[in-house]
Amino acid sequence: MTEAGRVIAGSARGMRLRAPGEGTRPLADRVKQTLFAILEPDLPDANVLDLFAGSGAGGIEALSRGAAHVTFVERDHAACRVIAENLTLTRLAERGHVTRSDALTYLKERASQDGPFDVVLVDPPYAETALMDAALSHLGADDSNLLLPDCWVVAKHFWRTPPPAVVGLLASVRTRRFGETALTFYRPGTAESPLEATA
Repeated sequence: MTEAGRVIAGSARGMRLRAPGEGTRPLADRVKQTLFAILEPDLPDANVLDLFAGSGAGGIEALSRGAAHVTFVERDHAACRVIAENLTLTRLAERGHVTRSDALTYLKERASQDGPFDVVLVDPPYAETALMDAALSHLGADDSNLLLPDCWVVAKHFWRTPPPAVVGLLASVRTRRFGETALTFYRPGTAESPLEATA
């Protein structure tokens, strides 16, 4: 089976994860290191949502570093099975829940039952920019009640097609690029009063 890299820190450090297939875009170690260096101070006891979860590598890294719970949302049946296997492999299954669903349907119909969230990872296929924008729009809506006041929302995307700097109540505070991949970090804010880039 294709590998999805390894857990790089925490209780499951060094464990190699499985991937559903060749089409999966696992988080490279360099991307993962930067992502979690920023998120780590807010991970202990956090409630995390991993949208478009793929192999579950992002959410599992969060659990390994002390997140209280991660909801993994993935529409592909084989990928859901692999996430469950990876959770068992890393001995983190008790704090992870796998939901087979289209991400937008989940956000509209079920996310309020699992939230509010401290951290949300958003990683749709790079070509589906409209899907990224729709997910961010739903998360940032002023009536969604899905996000805690000091939450992080992180969008992983192709560097040439960045998501909007402001989406509803979400304002981007920093972007990091790694070759073709980029991460855009959002915090609650508004177009009139976005947070500082150093936040």
